[in-house]
Amino acid sequence: MFLPILYGFLVGIALCLTFGTVFFALIQNSVDNGFRSGMKIVLGVIIGDILFVLAALLGTSFIPKVDGIEHILALVGVVFLTAMGLVNILKGTPRLAYPQTRFGNYLYYVSTGFFLNALNPVNFISWVTIVAYIRSHLHYTVAEQYGFMGASLLGVFATESALAYYANRLKRLFTPRVITIFNRTTGFVFLAVAVQIAYTRLYEPMMKAMNW
Repeated sequence: MFLPILYGFLVGIALCLTFGTVFFALIQNSVDNGFRSGMKIVLGVIIGDILFVLAALLGTSFIPKVDGIEHILALVGVVFLTAMGLVNILKGTPRLAYPQTRFGNYLYYVSTGFFLNALNPVNFISWVTIVAYIRSHLHYTVAEQYGFMGASLLGVFATESALAYYANRLKRLFTPRVITIFNRTTGFVFLAVAVQIAYTRLYEPMMKAMNW
């Protein structure tokens, strides 16, 4: 049981170092708004990952089937990422109007982390692929599967927490020019992922449906 847990923890760490939208959003918010705001984003990400892992382990048969739901989620993800990308690129160092109440502030950051994670279909596919691999190739028992995936979630939480902590500690290195460059880079990453989702999840299926 020790090895599945160890491997799972290492996989969780690796998943955080893919330099995707969550990575850049986490670093940016930790630098701009402090460690606590970064941890709230981490909480939203973990909630999304827990749902993905449960769906991957238990199967998706318990999820109500709605015609076109995949395309709707893809479209929402594209709009969400495009909006965030444009804000970062056009404003350089955005100063958004965050909610002033404690609950509103908490809800804003948690929901940002959740949607950045949940609206990218690649994340769900990654968890499903991992579960399929440990079942079919590694032949893990049910207990080992849950141990592996639980350790993976712990690895994700620990790594993203460390990113939020050290990003804020290095805040003095982020001059206005550096922040502007970083935020615009983050914006282009968001736009690139939005284009990728739009092409693979919307454009290609539409072309196939039209037999082009």
